[in-house]
Amino acid sequence: MSLITLTTDFGTKDHFVGAVKGAIYSELSDAKIVDITHEISPFNITETAYILKNSYKSFPEGTIHIIGVDSELSRDNKHIALELDNHFFVCPDNGLISMIASEIKPTKIVEINIHDRIESSFPVLDVFVQVACFIARGGNLTVIGKEIQEFKKLVEIQPKVNQAQNQIIGGVLYIDNYGNVITNISLKMFQDIGKGRRFKASARRYSFSKIFTKYNEVAGDSAHDSIQYDGSKLAIFNSAGFLEIAIYRSNLATVGGASTLLGLNYRDPITIEFYNDSKPDFTPLS
Repeated sequence: MSLITLTTDFGTKDHFVGAVKGAIYSELSDAKIVDITHEISPFNITETAYILKNSYKSFPEGTIHIIGVDSELSRDNKHIALELDNHFFVCPDNGLISMIASEIKPTKIVEINIHDRIESSFPVLDVFVQVACFIARGGNLTVIGKEIQEFKKLVEIQPKVNQAQNQIIGGVLYIDNYGNVITNISLKMFQDIGKGRRFKASARRYSFSKIFTKYNEVAGDSAHDSIQYDGSKLAIFNSAGFLEIAIYRSNLATVGGASTLLGLNYRDPITIEFYNDSKPDFTPLS
């Protein structure tokens, strides 16, 4: 049985997702299809990369991941298939792989070349499905494309380090279902650059001098009566290892989320400044 995941910005109102699944089952009747999400913001490559980077490892090795975001074929947006970390990805070469492959180098990458036989305005259905099913049957990547060594890099999703000013300059990468704001600053970078020093994290006119390890730590010793802390802002390194600005027990319908309450949006700058003195108002990560 082949395991194939789908990650798209198609939504669920239209026929697109159903058509893709139907095409897969027509090729592989015993396939197992898992929807990672179809609610990616339209054409949002960094959001796609963040979600996929933090979900693909939960699947068994050999899983095939079809990615349908900004997938229309063009001279600058080719289609690729690759093997990475014992998983297979079929996707556009629009830069999203550069985040997923930031720490692990692909074993093999090919530029898909079956377009000579297929002309389509819906490549996820007509091209990606065929490639995924070919891989699922044990096909070699080099049969469906020419091997290449490079893929498009997205420089904008990488935080910058200003050593002279003891700063990490990052930005908002993703806003989740709770309205929490996820940045591109990783715990590893924070620890490597900060080296245990005191710090201040700034987002617009808000600043944070403590980073929590759990959301309910904001309630401290009052965790048993934590309702009074609902709506408190906090910074935390989330389960994916990225700095997150959150509102404790946020509810978009009532309290609101960090994005709306703090006025933070995709690509807004987030900075962390480190200090060499011992100012008591800056608390290092515990």
